[in-house]
Amino acid sequence: MNFDGILFFPVTPFDPRGRVDLDLLREHVTSTMAHRPGGVFPACGTGEFHALSAAEVESVVRTTVDAVGGRVPVVAGTGGPLGHATDLARSAADAGADALLVLPPYLVGGPQAGLVAYVEAIAAASALPVVIYHRGTAQYSVDSVRRLAQNPKVVGFKDGHGDIGLAQQIVRAVAESGRDDFAFFNGLLTAELTQAGYRGIGIPLYSSAAFAMIPEVANAYYRAYADGDEPRRLEILDGFYLPLVRLRDETPGFGVSLIKAGLRLGGMPVGAVRAPLVDPTPAQEERLAEILANGRSLL
Repeated sequence: MNFDGILFFPVTPFDPRGRVDLDLLREHVTSTMAHRPGGVFPACGTGEFHALSAAEVESVVRTTVDAVGGRVPVVAGTGGPLGHATDLARSAADAGADALLVLPPYLVGGPQAGLVAYVEAIAAASALPVVIYHRGTAQYSVDSVRRLAQNPKVVGFKDGHGDIGLAQQIVRAVAESGRDDFAFFNGLLTAELTQAGYRGIGIPLYSSAAFAMIPEVANAYYRAYADGDEPRRLEILDGFYLPLVRLRDETPGFGVSLIKAGLRLGGMPVGAVRAPLVDPTPAQEERLAEILANGRSLL
């Protein structure tokens, strides 16, 4: 798989009765594809994977695959309880996804041998390659990633933990294994804040929740980052991303809630977030509107 550009994580729209709105999801994905993401990751963190049923995940992935139309890779979310994860792996393959992002197992944490077995069981459940997500209850050691890299179906590593020294060791371990088809992603919240450092250790790709909400600003930042235009990158960082992060850090889960609120402010009625996440207060939405306006003024 070839990822060239920002990684797009769509939200999952809900209608006024709380049901997944597939027509609006199609509109969301189709309109955002015009901004040329490098890949699309439905039913993952920004898409509220934690709150979707298996049937909802399958319909979200199928709708996204159809909307993308083969233009870029579609990487579907899976994870949680092992039986749930393997079922989702098979349904994603049936829906036409190109790969899987393996989110952490549910509730329990196991030893490294158990984490390796968890990934291998999901990889064996379908024909799809898998990307491992390093965060929460799934924090992989260098040796575990080295072992998983021996499996040709394990094709990537996404870091959501933030230990850049450990990430560097993992990058080097995979390089020493001889794999030249292994992708590395920065998956921290608002990854734009840390991506300059991640690029320095050999992790050039990053996921952008903001791209789902305000793709024109996210792309302007990406262009500055890719071109090495530091004055422009810092202008957008200071004028948009840092204020956004300050608001995000006020409430747990706002990494998702603010994205849906921003889409609603832009006229796309994607609905509220599902529990246990909460929506911003009216005052917080006002501040978000100001941040979005400031971001657009930088274009």
